[in-house]
Amino acid sequence: MDPVSGMAVFARVVEANGFTAAARALGLSKAAVSKQVARLEDRLGVRLLNRSTRRLGLTEAGRDYYERARRILAEIEEAELSAASRQANPRGLLRVNAPVTFGQMYLAPLLPVFMRRHPQVRVDLVLNDRFVDLIEEGFDLAVRVADLPSSSLIARRLCGARHVVAASPSYLRDRGAPAHPRDLARHDCLLYSYLSSGDEWLFLDGDAAFGVRVGGPLRANNGDVLRHAAIAGLGIVYTPDFIVADALADGSLTPLLENWRLPEAGIHAVYPPGRPLGAKLRVFVEFLAESMGRAREPAPHRAR
Repeated sequence: MDPVSGMAVFARVVEANGFTAAARALGLSKAAVSKQVARLEDRLGVRLLNRSTRRLGLTEAGRDYYERARRILAEIEEAELSAASRQANPRGLLRVNAPVTFGQMYLAPLLPVFMRRHPQVRVDLVLNDRFVDLIEEGFDLAVRVADLPSSSLIARRLCGARHVVAASPSYLRDRGAPAHPRDLARHDCLLYSYLSSGDEWLFLDGDAAFGVRVGGPLRANNGDVLRHAAIAGLGIVYTPDFIVADALADGSLTPLLENWRLPEAGIHAVYPPGRPLGAKLRVFVEFLAESMGRAREPAPHRAR
């Protein structure tokens, strides 16, 4: 059995949550799909699925194998799409989603450069801060500023963006500065609605992450709103550095807890696997990777 074919059939069974649905999607018989998975388990010498008449469940080995298989299959699809797309000229409509602040600061000045370079590509850019469903909402690509959860999407890292904790000098005069992340529980904190960890702000202690549950007077789904509130002295903000870089540089915000490491919010281009997007997607992702690598510098901090 072709190892890649067996891997692909197994992954489809997991994603379809059953042999019948996987067989329908693959255009095979249920018996053929079941036989492929059984042969895969025989070759590996381990059970991947727990089967019953009512449900299908992954074993521990199956869960680990699926996660690795998903990444390998996505890489294969990406390589094949990239190779095929190099024979075509970039053209057509490219629908892109990005966070509001990032889109205004970085994509807005870059888009004219890209479109002059590729005049046959039309771009439909939608800015919002929620995680869109690329397939359901018809986007070709999304730029995401986050530690991405595991998914079937292909992610190309463009550059890094570190988190920072900051507050205004006026807030610090009134309330003092936290000496330890746990002190944040006693402070007014400004909450971002779409933070993946919710109302917990994450910090790193060695290789382990720990969270501090915070609360405060304002919650918003946009980083600019929180930056303005922090500058006005309303509370402490936890945000990617590019959102507050200018405020840190001119002293209207002061960095806090600098002796503690915070998780990096990588900036990624994310797109669905297996879609015939062709050259327009390839050249846009490559353009972003090249441009963002030059544009992103470490956030300047005010001298102390």
